[in-house]
Amino acid sequence: MKNYIKLSILSLSILGLASCDMDAPSISALDEQSVFSTYSLAEAEIMSIHVSFGETNSYRGRFLPYYGINTDVEWIITPDYSKNTDAKQQLANFNTLPTNSQMNGDNNAYAKFYEGIERANLAIAGIRKYGNIENNPNMAHLLGEALTLRAVIYNDLIKAWGDVPARFEPNNADNIYKARENRDVIYKQLLADLLEAENYCYWPNENSITATTERVSKAFVKGLRARLALYAGGYGLRGDGYRLSKDPDLAPEKMYQIAKDECESIIAQGCNTLGEFEDNFKRLCKDDVTAGKESLWEIPFSEGRGRVLYTWGGKHQHGDQFQCNGSDAASANHGGVNGPLPTLWYDYDVKDIRRDITVLPYRWSAEGDAFTKNVNGTEIKDLVYASQELSNPTAMYFGKLRYEWMNRFVTSSNDDGVNWQYMRLADVYLMAAEAENELGNTSTAWTYMKPVLDRALPADKVSELQSKYCASKQAFREGIYDQRAFEFAGEALRKADLIRWGNIDEKMAEAKAKLQRLAVRSGEYADLPEKLYIKMLPDENQHEGIIIDIYGLNHGDTDDIGASMKDDGYTSKSWFLSNGEPRITDNVINGLYIVDKPSLNCLWPIWQYFVDNSNGMINNDGIYGQLSD
Repeated sequence: MKNYIKLSILSLSILGLASCDMDAPSISALDEQSVFSTYSLAEAEIMSIHVSFGETNSYRGRFLPYYGINTDVEWIITPDYSKNTDAKQQLANFNTLPTNSQMNGDNNAYAKFYEGIERANLAIAGIRKYGNIENNPNMAHLLGEALTLRAVIYNDLIKAWGDVPARFEPNNADNIYKARENRDVIYKQLLADLLEAENYCYWPNENSITATTERVSKAFVKGLRARLALYAGGYGLRGDGYRLSKDPDLAPEKMYQIAKDECESIIAQGCNTLGEFEDNFKRLCKDDVTAGKESLWEIPFSEGRGRVLYTWGGKHQHGDQFQCNGSDAASANHGGVNGPLPTLWYDYDVKDIRRDITVLPYRWSAEGDAFTKNVNGTEIKDLVYASQELSNPTAMYFGKLRYEWMNRFVTSSNDDGVNWQYMRLADVYLMAAEAENELGNTSTAWTYMKPVLDRALPADKVSELQSKYCASKQAFREGIYDQRAFEFAGEALRKADLIRWGNIDEKMAEAKAKLQRLAVRSGEYADLPEKLYIKMLPDENQHEGIIIDIYGLNHGDTDDIGASMKDDGYTSKSWFLSNGEPRITDNVINGLYIVDKPSLNCLWPIWQYFVDNSNGMINNDGIYGQLSD
C-alpha cells in the first residue's frame, strides 16, 4: 500500500517560499511545542515536505521530466535543431535561458524546492527544540528524515543550478534576501547533516517506520551521503570555469573515501538485496514499496500525481488494455516523452538482459478492437486492444517503466502515480566499485562491480569484462563509465555523472559522432542490415497479433537471412532509411546539444523572476554560455 501524504496544519501556512521575497509564517511557541513534542503531529510535518515534491511544477512536472536530458544515452524524443529555441527543447539542449517560459515565474521547481527546504527547516528546528530526541528514538528518526530530505533537495538544486542561496534556518525578516553561496559550503553542511542523520535513522525494516521505500532509512542516508561526496569531489561549472573544488576538505581522495565507507557499510549490513534486474522495475510499477529489496528510497506519488511513466515509460498512443485517459480514452497519449539514443541499443552486448528491458524499439498502436471497461464505477468507452508496432531509430523508448506492468488502470490525463526511484542498491555497488578503484584498489573494486554484472550477463562474458576492466586503473574507470550507462539509462543519473567525471564534452561529442555513423551504417555499425523483419505473435494470454518479434537489430544480422524468413510470416520494414534518406538526420543529431562545450553550459540559470525579485542579490554571471576557454 502506498503512503499517501497528508499536508500538516503548520505547512498549510507556508506559501511557496523561494529565495527572495517572503517572511516565514508566524507560529506561536505553544503551537510549535505541541506539534514537535507529539510524534504523530511531527510526522505529519515531515510528510508535508513530500508535498513539495509532488506539486505541479516541482519534481512532478518540471525537474524529473527535464533535468538529466540530453546525455550520451538519453534524449527528448526527438531532438530538433530547427526548434532549438522551443522552451522544452531549450531545457535539455544546453542553451537554457533565464526567461524560459516553462520555468520563469514564481511557480516552478526552483520555488518549490525552496518551499520544501523551508518545511524541512521548520521541522528540523522544531524537533531539535521540542522532540526529546535523546530519549525518543522515533522522534530522532524524524529529525534524521528531515535532514535527509533537505539534503535531497539541495543535491538537486546544486545539480541543476550550481551555486544557490544557502538556507539552513527558517526564513525570517533578516535572511529573506540571500546571494548565491559557494556550493562547497553547502556540500560540507550536507555531508555533516547526513552523518548526523545516520545516528538517528533506522535501517530498512528495523522499525515499522522504515518498512517501506517511501520513508528514509539509514541505508538511503548513507547512499545519499556517498552520492553527494562523489558530486562534491568531482567537476562542476563554477563562476570561474569548469573545474574541481579548490577546498582541501573536498579533495577527490577524501570524497572517494567517504563514498567507499558509506557504500561498503550498506552492503555489509545486508538490509537490501539486488534480486533480478527486471523485478526491481516491475515492483516499482506495481506500487510495491516493501523495504529490503533493491530500492533504497522513492519519491512517493499518490495515484493522481507524478508523471513518471508519462515521461520515462514506453509509448501508448490511445486508451488501451493497459491505460486510458479518464472518460476520454481516444485522447490518451501516454509515455515516450524521453527515450534512449538509438546507439545505446547497439552498444549493449546482445546477451545483456538489460538491453531489452531498458530499450524498446516498439510502441503500442492507436488502433485495435474496441472495448469498454468499468473503472471504479465509471464506464470507460472507446478503448482499443492495442498491439506493439515498430517505431524508428529516432523514437525508441525506455522500457524500465511500463503501463503493462501496473496493477491498476491509469485514468489521469498525464499522471500515473508511480513513484520515482531515487536510489537503488545497484548504484551503491557501482559507487563502491568506483571509489575503490580511484583509491587504488582495482581488484577490490571488481568485487563490487561483479554482482551487478552477474545478474546481467552470462558467466563467460563477466569473465571477459573482468580481464578487460582489471587491466589497469584507467581501464576500470572506463568500465565504470560504460556500466553506469548500461545500468542506469533512463534514470536521469547520467548527466550528473558526466559532469562530475569531467568528460561531458568528450562523451557528448562522441555521441554525435556515433549517431552520424549509425545513420549511414558505417564504422562499428557496418554489419547491421538495412531493414528489419517483423512478425506478430500472440501474447501469453493468447491474444492474436499483439507482440512483435523483430529480426535485424543485432550486430551480424543480415538482409539475406531476413528476406529468407518471408515464408515464416515475416515482413520487411525500412529502419534506417525513409524515402531513401537517413532517418537519423543532421537536424536530429545537432539537436542533442547546440553549443560548442556542454561543460560550460551544463547548468540552468536561476530564472529571471527570482533575479528580478532578489533585491540585487542574485545574478547568473558565468553559468549559461558566458564562459569561454
